[in-house]
Amino acid sequence: MRVLVTGIVGGLGQAVTEQLLLQGHQVMGIDRRGWPDAPDGVEVVEADIRKRPAEDVFRTFKPEGLIHLATVTHFSARPSERFRINLGGTRAIFDHCHKYKVKTAVFVGRHTVYGAAPDAPLYRTEQEPPLGAATFPELADLVAADLFAGAALWRWPKLNTSVLRIVYALGPSGRGTLGGYLAGQKVPTVAGFDPLFQFIHERDAAVAIRLALEKKLRGIYNVEGPPPVPLNQLCWGTNRQPIPIPQPLFRHVLGRFGFPKLPPGAIEHIKHPVVIDGQAFREATEFKYEYDEVAIMDGFRWVERK
Repeated sequence: MRVLVTGIVGGLGQAVTEQLLLQGHQVMGIDRRGWPDAPDGVEVVEADIRKRPAEDVFRTFKPEGLIHLATVTHFSARPSERFRINLGGTRAIFDHCHKYKVKTAVFVGRHTVYGAAPDAPLYRTEQEPPLGAATFPELADLVAADLFAGAALWRWPKLNTSVLRIVYALGPSGRGTLGGYLAGQKVPTVAGFDPLFQFIHERDAAVAIRLALEKKLRGIYNVEGPPPVPLNQLCWGTNRQPIPIPQPLFRHVLGRFGFPKLPPGAIEHIKHPVVIDGQAFREATEFKYEYDEVAIMDGFRWVERK
């Protein structure tokens, strides 16, 4: 299958590319960054997914499958820029899929779109609405992109679209939201709270994404890995030190004293769990994770700390 991967240069994008090549697929990528040592046969076009060069890739490569990973997860970009990339970029990509008759599209989203709240159910199913923006305004653009991708299911019924809400990916690359939070030796926690954190190894996440493409899944699916782990245990398991901070002081220490810089809304996700039920995806794909929670944490212990 000819597969186009947007955001191919990221840690998860590279892992997905490896999986696709192992299964004999032809891969091409679009990313604003270059990949000088890309695997043989993989061409990466340096372009903004909203611009004409990206559409030219659809026109010339004629992909049969698309994996959309080109959404911004970091919060250093301005909100307006994040909306243009995450929502505007997602819209452009799906418009191209329709125009150039792509058969299968996989939108890779995040489980955090469900939102963290003290009264939320412990296990979220796909029937739960994505309410992340209510308590975490900085997630509004990712929630909007998730909903737009889901709307493709009825807007373009001939396009097999799957929206994957994947838990935090954690692995040797050290990239990603959770990897950034655990980047330093000291990890800020909110005093009195020890929420469950759910994560999956980068390679297992890549396998799940490949399966969604190959199985031509249609619909919204939660993708989980091993059982969730309390935050303090996650810190100690990755050789980090949790530092409990009283909530009134929490925002004032972020980005200082060796702590990571986090947006204000992130505090709810450090207080309350976001745990999903991935049964529907397992039944549809027979997916089984290879790395358990201990192996993932042990592997991340050796990622260089800042």
